[in-house]
Amino acid sequence: MVTQAFAQEAVTPTEENLDNAIDATHGEPVVGATGHDNPTAGTHATTAASEEHGSGVFPPFDPATFPSQLLWLTITFALLYLLMSRVALPRIGGILENRKALIDADLAAADASRQKTDAAIAAYEAALAEAKSKAQGIANTSRESIQADLAAKRSAVEADLTSKVTAAEARISATKTEALTHVDEIAADTAQTVVTQLIGDIPTDSIRAAVAKASKE
Repeated sequence: MVTQAFAQEAVTPTEENLDNAIDATHGEPVVGATGHDNPTAGTHATTAASEEHGSGVFPPFDPATFPSQLLWLTITFALLYLLMSRVALPRIGGILENRKALIDADLAAADASRQKTDAAIAAYEAALAEAKSKAQGIANTSRESIQADLAAKRSAVEADLTSKVTAAEARISATKTEALTHVDEIAADTAQTVVTQLIGDIPTDSIRAAVAKASKE
């Protein structure tokens, strides 16, 4: 009796099973809901209903999801904007300012170095011009001093030479005069000796007069 009751309970459909079968098929009873037909018919009906419901539009392009998508887009944009404005952009701005400061410092240092170089070149050129001017002045002074010294020495030498030449000429003239005087005497003595040997004694005055007359001619 227990076996018959269990079999009758298994075969007899309950109201809950009928309701589930109707919901699965959108209100249409399916075969097997009463338990007398194929027991897999309900599964096939549920799978077909799921496939029919899932064959709709892709969710991102479904107009029904636009409000939620716009909401999340707004939230994401706001978060991204806050992140960029509070974190990324200040860091980028700081990096750019640091680089600008470094570039400005390098340019200022280069300009200062250029100014120092220009000043050094100008000072060198001024010192060189001053040295050239001093050297030219020293050379002119030295040349003038040397020329004056040479002129004085030359004048002294010329005066000394002139005096020596004059004295020498005077001595030569005196020597010549003296020599000429002795020549006449020698000639007179020689003539007297020769004449004396040839013709005898002749007065010395006559011989001297004859020699003087001959030397003048």
